[in-house]
Amino acid sequence: MKRAFLGDLEEVVLLTMTALQDSAYSASTTQTIDQQMASSINFPTVHNTLHRHQEQGFVSSRIGGATADRGGRQKRLFTVTTAGQRALIECRRADVRQVRAQLWDGLAIQQIPTQILQLWEV
Repeated sequence: MKRAFLGDLEEVVLLTMTALQDSAYSASTTQTIDQQMASSINFPTVHNTLHRHQEQGFVSSRIGGATADRGGRQKRLFTVTTAGQRALIECRRADVRQVRAQLWDGLAIQQIPTQILQLWEV
């Protein structure tokens, strides 16, 4: 079976959807991520990530009922699939943070451009 590699944002979106369970839609996912992270994330980014996850088979969606607070419009609700759960488990097993730390440890500070080093000082 081909291993799924998730980027940071993809992982956060899937984890948030898992936590939200049946109430996961683009706006609720965006709001929850905003509350959990120090910086905000914009709605289109989360919306596009959800649709990309759907194309990958990591989530499925269904149309929910219309609500008055949305002016009678329906929500597209997303659910993490078994494939999405497997991708999260693989991501956890891979321990990407450990791999990154090893790569950073092996990188000589002289290899990093001066412009990047100046950003760290800000």
